[in-house]
Amino acid sequence: MSYTSAPVPAPLPAPATAPVETLFPREESQPRAVYDAIRDELLLDGRSRLNLATFGTTWMEDEARLLMTETADKNLVDTEEYPQVADMEARCVRMLADLWHAPDAARATGCSTTGSSEAAMLAGLALKRRWERRRRDAGRDTERPNIVAGANVQVCWKKFCSYFDVEARLVPLAPGRLHLTPETLGEYCDDRTIGVVGILGSTFDGSYEPIADLCLALDGIQDATGHDIPVHVDGASGALVAPFLDPDLLWDFQLPRVASINTSGHKYGQVFPGLGWALWRDADALPAELVHHVDYLGGEMNTFSLTFTRPASHVAAQYYTFHRYGHAGLRRLHLESRRTARGLAAGIADLDLFELLSDGDELPAFAFRLTDRAHALGLHERGIALAMRARGWQVPAYPLPTGMTDTWVLRVVVRTGFTPRLAALFLDDLRNAARTVMRATVGVPQELGALALG
Repeated sequence: MSYTSAPVPAPLPAPATAPVETLFPREESQPRAVYDAIRDELLLDGRSRLNLATFGTTWMEDEARLLMTETADKNLVDTEEYPQVADMEARCVRMLADLWHAPDAARATGCSTTGSSEAAMLAGLALKRRWERRRRDAGRDTERPNIVAGANVQVCWKKFCSYFDVEARLVPLAPGRLHLTPETLGEYCDDRTIGVVGILGSTFDGSYEPIADLCLALDGIQDATGHDIPVHVDGASGALVAPFLDPDLLWDFQLPRVASINTSGHKYGQVFPGLGWALWRDADALPAELVHHVDYLGGEMNTFSLTFTRPASHVAAQYYTFHRYGHAGLRRLHLESRRTARGLAAGIADLDLFELLSDGDELPAFAFRLTDRAHALGLHERGIALAMRARGWQVPAYPLPTGMTDTWVLRVVVRTGFTPRLAALFLDDLRNAARTVMRATVGVPQELGALALG
């Protein structure tokens, strides 16, 4: 598939500064008055269930919401005072280890985190420390470590490299190749590569990277060069989808080269933001120097998260969703989302004005763009996104990463709560938004509107 460059849109004007309080209040106020004022201000935010930009959960059952409220005052890290919540966290880790085929799920090594960004940084640190230890044992220097990933990698990995002095070797995208592929690894991996990040569910288009093929390519690199490079699977979105919808897909600890996996409980784990999970193949994959002992909370405990004090509410909600839905229930929810995504993608493909880059057959998310003909007539994806926002829909419009930065796309993420009825309304509004943009664009002939939208 070939793409022409989309016209670069003009910058958005800076918003006018609204008058808001800038000084700390001098007096106390009545609780109901403060509540009402804040609630009214929050009405200006978008409606979360119409936010198709986010992968984050926007719908939970009332029972799960209630559990979050009832445990919000409990400090997750204080295991001496709140041992049951701590045990629930450990049970969730073991359930994930079982789901991801860890060698010994009963003694799984992992923890909850504040979202997948923290989980990814913990996994990256473990890769770096293991590499450093191997280098020192071999009498070699530990300068200039690097990590290899596709340019479609989530920004948390760029943060990791920036914060922890690791070179980010990001493989550019190309038409027809929107993520990391095996044949690109040889050019980027060397003896200073601490690991390769494979993405199970790309933020940009919802596609899965071929984790098993990446591992096979690294086997070949090891045979040829001796470089034994581990793989971390960033399963922020897909690690709680693939086990239920694609059970035969090889991507997890069944592959010996996979050292660690992260996921977001607050995405397809059905928990409100923010909750992540980090798991390692076994205790050896997590260097002991990253685990710290704490005894000043009234008991003895080990911690290996970047944060410390956190509410227990998200772990309680995750434990609820795992038991409430089980394997069968999560398969049902994700299958409904995938069917809705694929149906909506097919409907958009039928509009001659757009073309698909993915179709929701992996993650229940997909990317699409205006056709080259529409671009040539002055239309742009950002105009479509702005027109959709007028109806309440939040649809992101953005350029693809390095290698395809001239290609702009729109993306739809389907989550639990986005029903087929909402999908039908979205499609109707997309048709109307396209008509609105075409009417406002000088030089767009009327016949294009008839051809594109029926």
